[in-house]
Amino acid sequence: MRVVSGIDIGGTKCAISFACFEGEEIKFLEKIRMDTEREDFARAVQEFIRVIRLKLKENPKWRLCSIGISCGGPLDAEKGLILSPPNLPKWERADIFTPLKRAFGVPVMIQNDADACALAEWRMGAGRGCQNMIFLTFGTGMGAGLILNGRLYSGTNNLAGEVGHIRLAKDGPMGYGKGGSFEGFCSGGGIADLGRKWAEEALEAGNPPLFCRRKEELSHISAKSIAEAMEQGDPLAAEIFDTVGEYLGRGISLLIDILNPERIIIGSIYARQKEALEKRMLEVIEAEALKASARVCRILPASLGEQIGDYAAVSVGVKAYEDFYSDGMEEMKVIPMQRGWG
Repeated sequence: MRVVSGIDIGGTKCAISFACFEGEEIKFLEKIRMDTEREDFARAVQEFIRVIRLKLKENPKWRLCSIGISCGGPLDAEKGLILSPPNLPKWERADIFTPLKRAFGVPVMIQNDADACALAEWRMGAGRGCQNMIFLTFGTGMGAGLILNGRLYSGTNNLAGEVGHIRLAKDGPMGYGKGGSFEGFCSGGGIADLGRKWAEEALEAGNPPLFCRRKEELSHISAKSIAEAMEQGDPLAAEIFDTVGEYLGRGISLLIDILNPERIIIGSIYARQKEALEKRMLEVIEAEALKASARVCRILPASLGEQIGDYAAVSVGVKAYEDFYSDGMEEMKVIPMQRGWG
């Protein structure tokens, strides 16, 4: 049985998934979760090797074909180096390829989480069947994974898709080290920063919002608490999300004009708050984007939900296998996980 392993590396948790080939299709088999060894990369990668070896031993019919890794950037995807991501600062030039290749002798590939999620949504989710697709993370940060002409596009030195760095306004919440950036307006941290600024002004005016009744609560404001207040009818929270929808529309309009995609798939916060963001976003796109390009572009929430990290890592593994055996082999189809799997 041909098996792909996918390693999803997060700042606090990691997961190793296994999927098997059945003809031209694959299906998910098992997942192992673990805490991330943040301080010692060598120990972390040895734990990955131990778990994969254990599962191969427990399942003697499995034949490991490839390993895919999804990890937050920056990365050197060609050399397999993890370059001190913000959530793993001790992993400086951490070589993940060499120990995995030595241990298992199979193709290994790493992609940043935005690119990996783009592959997953393209293969298994809302991007199925299209040739030109953009995946926007819209979570802790704002990044993009690009599928162009039916292929993942990474750029000259793997920095394509850093859309969060685009400046959308002269001033505004900070994101990507830049005030008024796409990430500043459209990320969990940016929404919280905007909420703190407006809540402080509201408190001084004697009109506290539901998500911040006293100055002592300013540091506890989050995108989630603002969304909960909006759902309870708080007008300031609603105005914040209206502003976020406006800048989401501005950023997407630029992407539509430049890349002319068939679909833009948006994850995390958009998937949860589509109703609050969509109307204003579409109004801005209608006003700003090229009409002919906007007309052929569908904007959809990500469909793989909270398990997207598992899908992403395995999708990178499938790509590693396909790229290694690219001599005419047809692309594998993917059978999604059963609901409640893992």
